[in-house]
Amino acid sequence: MPHSTPDAGFPFAAVVGQDQLRLALILNAVSPRIGGVVVRGEKGTAKTTTVRAFAALLGGAPLVNLPIGATEDRVVGSLDIETVLTTGRADYHPGLLAQAHGGVLYVDEVNLLADHLVDTLLDAAATGRVTIERDGISHSSPADFVLVGTMNPEEGELRPQLLDRFGLAVDVAASRDVEVRREIIRRRLDYEADPAAFASAWAAEDADLAARIVRARRILPTVELTDTNLARIAHVCASFDVDGMRADLVIARTAAACAAYRGDTTVTDDDIRTAAQLALPHRRRRDPFDEPGLDGDRLDETMEEARDEHPDSEPSGDTGTPQPDERPDPDTGADEPAPELTGDGEPTDDGKAGRADQGAPFRSPGTQA
Repeated sequence: MPHSTPDAGFPFAAVVGQDQLRLALILNAVSPRIGGVVVRGEKGTAKTTTVRAFAALLGGAPLVNLPIGATEDRVVGSLDIETVLTTGRADYHPGLLAQAHGGVLYVDEVNLLADHLVDTLLDAAATGRVTIERDGISHSSPADFVLVGTMNPEEGELRPQLLDRFGLAVDVAASRDVEVRREIIRRRLDYEADPAAFASAWAAEDADLAARIVRARRILPTVELTDTNLARIAHVCASFDVDGMRADLVIARTAAACAAYRGDTTVTDDDIRTAAQLALPHRRRRDPFDEPGLDGDRLDETMEEARDEHPDSEPSGDTGTPQPDERPDPDTGADEPAPELTGDGEPTDDGKAGRADQGAPFRSPGTQA
């Protein structure tokens, strides 16, 4: 008997094998000023499933799809000039960017979208507002959303100038691990057999993640980025020979979001390393035949150099990379340290607690809920 279309969406916590993507989405939810995430990978790697599940995780936040054929008026909205001239009141009809306020703007095959529209949505993602100007009349509306663009590189690349404006980038591929693939099959079949029951079984996991995001948003304005943190971030970006200063700023914002997601107000080297893994792959200079992503060994060496050149004023260590499925301690409310990610994304158990205190702290700006 054929199954009806599922009413319950696939749970975010049940997504298998896409830890980097899930973390990038969560950190953007904590701090939308990071600038969104571009997801690159072949078809059939759960990109769309993960994004839809992520939007559902945000407490009913809108998920707005921006179609490739959308016009500029459809994207930014329109002004009724006649009403403006006769009444002096701006009659604004919201476009997709304004409709996505407080939620997720999803652009599938963003590499096929017209460049000027990509520029427009990136501007809105960076500022949290959309501005429309027609015949000398200007109107601005809030458009604070998490921008997610997906693309298949085989169908064409984004221009480097546009790719650089996405805060984070994640390359996804189907796992070659038999156990991972088996678990993906099992969960998908279980979901299709009874979507409501499957979603119910994962509801507590999703609720925990949603609560951590809400808490991290509250903590974010109190997170401190010390001079030592900033010097190490600058060292990493300079070592990877990235153009401009956008990478430095994105890593700083992402590292602060990592700390907030851990429930801490102090940025550690692990936070910086995690941020670099997500913010540098699409910005580093590489030859046409280089593998995508970032060389984990080289990043480790660079972080060690940064520690040597910019030492702490007191002994420092790492608290571990935040993971989407971390659980707060039920007795203390504190997060248990998460395993550090190695260069290939596999967890290790080398996390150590510590902090960097040198220099006057810079407090990370908060985000709108």
